[in-house]
Amino acid sequence: MTKPSCKVYGQVSITDNLVARFLTDDTSASASSRYVVFPGFCDVHVHFREPGFSYKETIASGSRSAAAGGYTAVCTMPNLNPVPDSVESIALQQHIIDRDACIHVYPYASITAEQRGETLVDMRGLAPHAIGFSDDGRGVQSESLMREAMLLAKSCGKMIVAHCEDNALLHGGYIHDGAYAAAHGHKGICSESEYGPIIRDLRLAEETGCAYHVCHISAAESVEAIRQAKKRGVNVTCETGPHYLVLDDSCMEEDGRFKMNPPLRSKRDREALLEGIYDGTIDMIATDHAPHSAEEKGRGLAGSSFGIVGLETAFPVLYTHLVKTGKIAMERLLDLMVYNPRKRFNIPLGDEFSVWDLSREVVVDPERFMSMGRATPFTGHHLYGECVMTVCDGKLVYENR
Repeated sequence: MTKPSCKVYGQVSITDNLVARFLTDDTSASASSRYVVFPGFCDVHVHFREPGFSYKETIASGSRSAAAGGYTAVCTMPNLNPVPDSVESIALQQHIIDRDACIHVYPYASITAEQRGETLVDMRGLAPHAIGFSDDGRGVQSESLMREAMLLAKSCGKMIVAHCEDNALLHGGYIHDGAYAAAHGHKGICSESEYGPIIRDLRLAEETGCAYHVCHISAAESVEAIRQAKKRGVNVTCETGPHYLVLDDSCMEEDGRFKMNPPLRSKRDREALLEGIYDGTIDMIATDHAPHSAEEKGRGLAGSSFGIVGLETAFPVLYTHLVKTGKIAMERLLDLMVYNPRKRFNIPLGDEFSVWDLSREVVVDPERFMSMGRATPFTGHHLYGECVMTVCDGKLVYENR
């Protein structure tokens, strides 16, 4: 994908009609210098919960949340009801997308029927309708089944997008098996439950030649395994989330908004993830936006559902903690949020952009979110960057006046 060489990092100049109208309405003397235009962000890992769980989120509310965060393209995970494991069920989801989404929404199909990890879906039949195949939320436990899935996906020209988790190593854990868990009497999730399946799948991807993408890596060993696989020429990419890059288990509180899967791990793991960002081992940043009801997130660390929301805080978090601090350049952040995900998943970048006021300091207030979800570990944080406008296919899909 060709990157535009534009002073304001975007596909459009500041004189674009929609942007110009906004600036004309802004009476401040420095209006034209306050705003920066970015190409539409792309998130390859979100949960919009519809069909089946619309009390948590809908395609309409999820896509509005994405637009408020500067995103114009997202890929939705298949843990729905019905699971998109057949042409008929994915068509039901696509109908809702076509009717209600304000941005581009690309659905995944599941790898296995009903995400049970027992029988593969009809990949050839589903391939024209899905951005890729994933059982996200559940790891494929069977090595032989994953090998067969990779061979089939390769024959269809599609990618396997894997949630890597070894159920045999979980032992009822729900936060990282580290210092915080030990100090507060919580059951921990060991890092091997993540990196063990990643190592297995990297071997299978190397054997089969399948295009393979690893979801939400959180452990130092995962970074190193992927780094070495890339050196061997394995066709692999990976993602991590904003929260794993700026938080660790020393930031935990006794609140369900700090519970996600995989969990916040140690400072060592966070530093390894940052090194993976610096050296290119980590290809993209995805939010794993996973809304739940207030009741589902109000049961403390042990009882709450896994998952946090992240579309509306992702860019401000990353800009504040990585760009403003000089850890990475803005161009690198755009590679992670725009160009790399679109290139890997073959998602086009059309007339799509967002306008940001980077001088604006905001305090994260979940009650102002467009998402129906409210659980975020960044509640009350002071961040820089406010999205003031998002345009998708030449249409204004979000405006913050």
